[in-house]
Amino acid sequence: MKTIGVVTSGGDAPGMNAAIRAVTRIAHSRKLQVLGFERGWDGLLTNTYKRLTPRTVGGIIQLGGTMLRTLRCPEFEKAEGVELAAETLELNEVNGLVVIGGDGSFRGALDLSRESDTLMVGIPATIDNDIFGTEETIGFDTAVNTAVVAIDKIRDTAISHERVFIVEVMGRKRGFLALEVGISVGAEVILIPEREC
Repeated sequence: MKTIGVVTSGGDAPGMNAAIRAVTRIAHSRKLQVLGFERGWDGLLTNTYKRLTPRTVGGIIQLGGTMLRTLRCPEFEKAEGVELAAETLELNEVNGLVVIGGDGSFRGALDLSRESDTLMVGIPATIDNDIFGTEETIGFDTAVNTAVVAIDKIRDTAISHERVFIVEVMGRKRGFLALEVGISVGAEVILIPEREC
């Protein structure tokens, strides 16, 4: 039986579980075994995984986070870590690896692809929306809507107290989230990293 692996890496994003579920269900419909490596790249370094089936991914679509858990893995950034991950893929006879994450996850997949013959597929999932070549990443829309709801709730307080509120959103080095939220709530000023103040 052919085997694919799934890994969620870096920060979590709403919709990662839905992606895991979709990958698992489609893979099983094509008679593929699915291994979900736990805690991001760390799962590949420690050979820690769970077998995913349509039953094990049932009921996760509405949950936030990722059922596989995730973290940043400094050991994977070293050549020895990438080599160990490649060995894990070979040991488990993984034919393809689905990487669900952001720019750091994709850089890791690129590094791993240079050490392994395993096919790599990336599913962009980051609230930062900063993956080149994508219109919108998994998690971005939910992040925008969550921020808009929160800002709408505090706007009344700002108005009643005749105050200016400064709201900071996530997004790392990119202003996609700040810009989208700012436009959506009618902000007076939107500051983004791409523009000098």
